[in-house]
Formats: sequence, C-alpha cells, structure tokens
Amino acid sequence: MTNTADTASAPIAITAEAMQAHLQEKLQPTTLEVLDESWQHEGHPGANGTGFGTHFRVRVASPQFAGKSRVAQHRLVYDALRIFIDQGAHAIAIETQ
Repeated sequence: MTNTADTASAPIAITAEAMQAHLQEKLQPTTLEVLDESWQHEGHPGANGTGFGTHFRVRVASPQFAGKSRVAQHRLVYDALRIFIDQGAHAIAIETQ
C-alpha cells in the first residue's frame, strides 16, 4: 500500500503541459491555455537559470467560475495548482473569463 504522504511530496514535472493536464482534470475548463514564460524572467527572483518551469501564464474559463468573484476564480486556479507551487513554480499570472 502506498503512503499518501510520500506520494504528495514526490517531485513532479513543472511544465506547462503538466499544469494544463492538471487544470483540465480539476476545473473542466471550456477554454484553457498555459504558457511557460520563464525565459522572460531570467535574472529575476525565482528564476532557476534554465528558462523553464518557474513563471507561467494561465488563461482559463470554467463553469466552476459562474457567480464567483475574480478573486474566488483565481483562488480555484491557485488551489488546483498548489502541487506545482509547492514544488517550485514561482509565479503564475492568471487570466479568467
């Protein structure tokens, strides 16, 4: 039997593709685009020197956003991406529709 604590702390790939798949599962979006913009932030705090995996832009629309404030919509996205943030994604710019 797998210990869930070990699984939760296991390293994951911090990629736009992995984030997109995760958001697809969690939010069932009608529109979704995840861009890795890390290369634009080289030399900034949180950059890892590779140009990948630290700074992302998420554009998303989901039925789960209906009736929610923009802050509540963004919280849903952040909560869905918490595993990536905990593993080292430094910045996520969110645009909800």
